[in-house]
This record gives sequence, structure tokens and C-alpha cells, in this order.
Amino acid sequence: MYDHRVPEPQLRIGELARRSGVSPDLLRAWERRYGLLEPVRTDGGYRLYSDEDEARVAAMRAHLAGGMSAAQAAHLARTGGVAGRADMDLAGELWAALDAFDDAGAQRAFDRLVAAFSFETIARVAVVPYLQRLGERWRDGDASVAQEHFASAVLRGRLLGLARGWDRGLGPRALLACPPGERHDLGLVIFGLALREHGWRITYLGPDTPIETIAATAETLDSDAVVLCALTAGHFESVRAPIASLAGRWPVHIGGAGADADFAGSTGAHLLAGDPLTTAAQLSG
Repeated sequence: MYDHRVPEPQLRIGELARRSGVSPDLLRAWERRYGLLEPVRTDGGYRLYSDEDEARVAAMRAHLAGGMSAAQAAHLARTGGVAGRADMDLAGELWAALDAFDDAGAQRAFDRLVAAFSFETIARVAVVPYLQRLGERWRDGDASVAQEHFASAVLRGRLLGLARGWDRGLGPRALLACPPGERHDLGLVIFGLALREHGWRITYLGPDTPIETIAATAETLDSDAVVLCALTAGHFESVRAPIASLAGRWPVHIGGAGADADFAGSTGAHLLAGDPLTTAAQLSG
């Protein structure tokens, strides 16, 4: 995607700590919990860090000094994003309510976000980073299944509320679905809302959809794009041949953590790599 050269990582963690003023233990914690740093390993097993890692640490410290939570600061440092204090405060309210199983508080915070900001801002500042953080916490054992289910249910309900009428208009039509067995569709909902912002009409079939149903609907609607999303590769692999057949008739795009370039290339599908906002812009070209 980029044609400039990236400097080779060359800093040991002690040198990075000296330059940044952050202890090695805290640097390791930021790397493990938030994915802030992207070291490479030498043949001897040592981690080496780059100038970009050093820049992210500096950005992280600046955001923390401005009063942001560590998760918010890390997200902005990773993405190079800039957020105003108002939207970060509202995002923080939403995150705290979701973490506390406070449905009423989460609804109020979401209402305030909708009243003040565009969908893209809400997704980029509040929803997508929270879901990324929640996934990391669940992986590290810091979040329960109950927390994941509660937060996902609240956010899914609110986002589907924003989706009312997303099939109207004159733009190209995208048919969105999760393949059989895949029940996690929150990322696909966010993708559909983002794609609508680019002028597309959205027809949403949702989770656990048979490929023959997707094919029949694409035929009925004469869809301009079919987008399939799965979090695990097995849900794509189990319908490899039907997806290849579908891709022979319609432009098929696959995304989510379960999608990869090899599967896309072998079935004739197109890979959507990145978060839902990035991939919506990618499809819109």
C-alpha cells in the first residue's frame, strides 16, 4: 500500500525505555494489553523496536497527560487519530457504562454521541476501539463472557436502530451476511453503516446465513456486491466450494478475522482487510 521504506527495528527495550521515559515493565504491559508496540524478534529471541514504536509511546504519554484512559490513548496512538475532549469524554461514559452492566447509562451515553457526532466519529472513537479493547481483555482473561455478551447486545441494538432505512437511495446495492455457523455480526453491522455513508444501499441478511439463500437473494436483487464476514476461518472453509460458485456469478468480498488472502484468491473472492470503517472505504474505492 505504501511505497516508502520503513526503517528496520533496532532498539532493545532498555534503550526504548531510556528514550521514552517509560519503564520496561510498563512498555511490556502496553504492548501486551493494547498492542501499542510492534517489535520483531532477532534470531536470539530479543525484541527489537522501531522509531515508529517510539513515536507511539510518545503519543500514548501525551494522550494520557490529557486525561484519557489508557485504552483510549493507546487506540489513538496506534491509529494516529486525533479526537476532541468532548467526544472522548462521551466515549469514556459509554465504555464505563458497558463495563458496569449499566444499560440505562450506556443508552444515555449513546444518545448523546448520536446527538453530537456523525456515525463515522461515533464508530471510530467510541464503538470500534471499545470492541477491540474488549476482545483484548477477553483474550487476556480480564473480561468475562457475560461482559462481552452484554456490551455486544447493547451496541448491536443501537447500531441496528441507526440502520433503519439503509436500503433506500439510488446507489449500488450491497448484500451483507455471515456464512453458516457464524453468529457474530456486529462488525458487519458497523461495516454496513459505514458503507451507507459512502452512498451504498444495504440489504442485510445477518448471521448464520446459508450460501444458497445468499445466492438467491443476490439474484433477486441484482446485487452489486456480496459481502461475507466471519471471525473464524472454519466458517469460511466449511463453505469453500459454494463461495467459489457464488464468486463466479457475483462480486464477492470477504472480511473479518477469519478471512485471509489465500482463501480469497482460491475462491475468486476479494479480501477486505482492516477494520469495518477502513474496509467500507476500500470497497467504495
